Amino acid sequence: MLSFFLSTIAIHAQILKDTASINLIRKGIDYVYDFRFDEAREVYRKLNQTYPGNPVTHLFSGMITYWENYPLLPTSAAHDSYEEDLRLCIDLSEKKNDPDNSTEHLLSNLCARGMLLMFYADNDLSMEVFPLATSTYHYIRQSFNYTSFYPDFFFFTGLYNYYREAYPEAYPIYKALAFLFPKGDKAKGLKELKIAADSSIFLRAESYYFLSIIFLNFGNNFQQASAYSKSLHELYPHNIEYLAEYIKNLLLIKQYDEAEKIIIPSGSEITNQYYQAELSIFNGILMEKKYHDYDQASKCYLKGARDISIFGDYGNEFAAYAYFGLSRISDAKGDKQYKKIYRKLAVRLAESKKNDFD
Repeated sequence: MLSFFLSTIAIHAQILKDTASINLIRKGIDYVYDFRFDEAREVYRKLNQTYPGNPVTHLFSGMITYWENYPLLPTSAAHDSYEEDLRLCIDLSEKKNDPDNSTEHLLSNLCARGMLLMFYADNDLSMEVFPLATSTYHYIRQSFNYTSFYPDFFFFTGLYNYYREAYPEAYPIYKALAFLFPKGDKAKGLKELKIAADSSIFLRAESYYFLSIIFLNFGNNFQQASAYSKSLHELYPHNIEYLAEYIKNLLLIKQYDEAEKIIIPSGSEITNQYYQAELSIFNGILMEKKYHDYDQASKCYLKGARDISIFGDYGNEFAAYAYFGLSRISDAKGDKQYKKIYRKLAVRLAESKKNDFD
């Protein structure tokens, strides 16, 4: 009975009102995003010891799983434990009726839902995305009332304010659907994401990442996007997703020398198969754009597209970059048939048709 009583206190305790725990969580999350997993697991051990069964501990465990197994795929052995941790976090957050902890539980709930949605969307699991996204809207609307408690809530309000207006503008087919939801404010959304990037406990990196994506895919401001991806890479230099995003942005703004300085050493230091496939495509862009060596560029593009195909839908965007490049090279060689074939492939796979490196 005493053991049960103590564990119940820990579950109900406000982990995010404990300054020492917040500092420990911040440190732990920095470890996770910088791929320092042994140190991250030590932080998890300490948190779980002090707050066993708290939703935040399951959220933190899920974050470790996601990044340690990057890219996490539906076929990954770790994906079951990832979903289990985040579903437990959601369930625990929603079962608590203690008003004193409601803000913390709302934040845990939203973070866990966001991470699950990211996993489902990146792997094109639309049957999982739609019901979770629908049930999450209610909690996002609640977050507007709690931004004064934790700056992380600005991440959710910022995304809502920006995408509610930007998405139907970019994709008019969704305008009718957008009218069902309260209006947003793109400028306000960007300000809120910047606040989250500066001050969040959990969502600092994600805020920087989405700012980069917004300026890249919606603002058509490659220079601004590269500034955010550079900041993210400098914060977490060992994170290979953020490294690839920074290299991509450098290539988009034609900073070929700077990109090459990063590509060459990272190619021998980083063994992750997904990053190596991305690297082949980056080298293809360099060979095509900087050196005008179309034969070598074609080899790099074909290798990159082949190697990244084993990652399924997760690799579609980078495969599209390879096919855009092969289409340009076919055009330069006067091969109109393959120009069309590769272009059609690229457009089918690309998330953003504007980021084609043309």
